[in-house]
Amino acid sequence: MRTATRLRIAAAGFAGLTAAAVALGTATSADARPPAGVRAWSLVDRSPGIVQPLALTVDGSLGSRRAAQEIRLAQQLYTFWNTGEQRHLDAAVDHGFRDNTLPAGRPQGPAGPAFASRAFRAAVPDLTCELSDLLITGDRITARLVFRGHFTGVFDGVAGRGQRVEFNAIDIQHVGATRITEDWHIEDNQTLLTQLGVLTAH
Repeated sequence: MRTATRLRIAAAGFAGLTAAAVALGTATSADARPPAGVRAWSLVDRSPGIVQPLALTVDGSLGSRRAAQEIRLAQQLYTFWNTGEQRHLDAAVDHGFRDNTLPAGRPQGPAGPAFASRAFRAAVPDLTCELSDLLITGDRITARLVFRGHFTGVFDGVAGRGQRVEFNAIDIQHVGATRITEDWHIEDNQTLLTQLGVLTAH
């Protein structure tokens, strides 16, 4: 199955999960639950320089503290992808982090995302990561991402000519007690490689 097709299937599954989730403000019991009228958006970290989700859905069964923690971890992780700054990755992932869809040649553990970010930025120095959709359900973070930039560097021996790059990705992150402990991810690599000029479009 082609990468673009797999991505469309993953996106369809994500849409189904989003439709099944409930608004944070509908939680009704226990002192850990948010008070009536509190919306998921009030839990978003608005600090300067931190990536903001464009759309947000939070499981109503989560307490406000846990929901805020998971939102914050997502924002830190995707701020890392948006900037390449290691401190955001360190704040988001556990030392024992495991990539369950590890691409060939990428190291396992927290070193993997750092390696991938450096490789991307060697080709696309102005790479940005848009957090288009963020879904918080239980101990899972699901995100739809859009990466953008310009191929002005070098990828696999091919020098860029400044061509525009834009591709999608879907992530599922498993959150432990304090940080992200493992993930699953799929990127639209066919679109990316075609835009970089190292794969011919069909």
